[in-house]
Amino acid sequence: MGSRKSAGHLAALFTIVIWGTTFISTKVLLTDFKPVEILFFRFVMGFAALFLVCPHRMKGVGRRQELAFVLAGLCGICLYYLLENIALTYTMASNVGVIISVAPFFTAILSRPFLKSEGKLRANFFIGFVVAMAGVVLISFNGSRMELNPMGDLLAVLAAFVWACYSILTRKISSFGYPVILTTRRTFFYGILFMFPASFLFDFEIGLERFADVTHLLNILYLGLGASALCFVTWNLAVKVLGAVKTSVYIYMVPVITVVTSVLVLKEPVAWVSVMGTVLAVAGLFLSEYNGKGSGNSE
Repeated sequence: MGSRKSAGHLAALFTIVIWGTTFISTKVLLTDFKPVEILFFRFVMGFAALFLVCPHRMKGVGRRQELAFVLAGLCGICLYYLLENIALTYTMASNVGVIISVAPFFTAILSRPFLKSEGKLRANFFIGFVVAMAGVVLISFNGSRMELNPMGDLLAVLAAFVWACYSILTRKISSFGYPVILTTRRTFFYGILFMFPASFLFDFEIGLERFADVTHLLNILYLGLGASALCFVTWNLAVKVLGAVKTSVYIYMVPVITVVTSVLVLKEPVAWVSVMGTVLAVAGLFLSEYNGKGSGNSE
């Protein structure tokens, strides 16, 4: 059981490392692509990759199970990314970064009525949440003052809540007993379906000739194959092993990975405020994950 838990933690950490670096690829693509176009291409590519890896069909899916896949696709693939991207057009990226990091708290609250298997929330979870959020705030604002933009900030809160819903649904789906690749692929399918109406609202263009640019092609491959196909499988695997609450806590690490990547790849200067924030975010993660005498999970 110990090695299974370790594999779950490694899967969550691997996912967050990749997700924490996607902002670079997205930033590069945003020069020629609209946010909804990037989303559509990356998830269609992710769906195609998962189909090639495992072309088997899912059998015996009941009506309630199908509904869970539909809602997971709507929340985790379509709504979360659209809300986050639209929020970025109204408010600062630093605001969005901080607010999105509240997702583990929402996940913990929602797990009480919807997931009996998650176990009781300990005091250390909430202490860790406060410590990690202090770190995330330091990293995100890095000396600049916080500016409230009600519309953008509200959309970011909705995005965090929607991701929490996705985490709960993923945990439910993991109990169905299907292979993770198949459940992720089905979730992608519904997410892409829900993106179609959104694409009309945001003036979507196919424009495949843009991928003739090698930089664009490599970045969409990174987002589609790495951040979507591979990472959603590893994240869902982590949720299956660790539970929705314990896995969601790794979200605290996203700003940390972003800072490290900015320094290493973009050669941005690192401030002591970011270093302090990184220490606090990591400390908060460990505090939230600490089990004490028993496990906070029934598995």
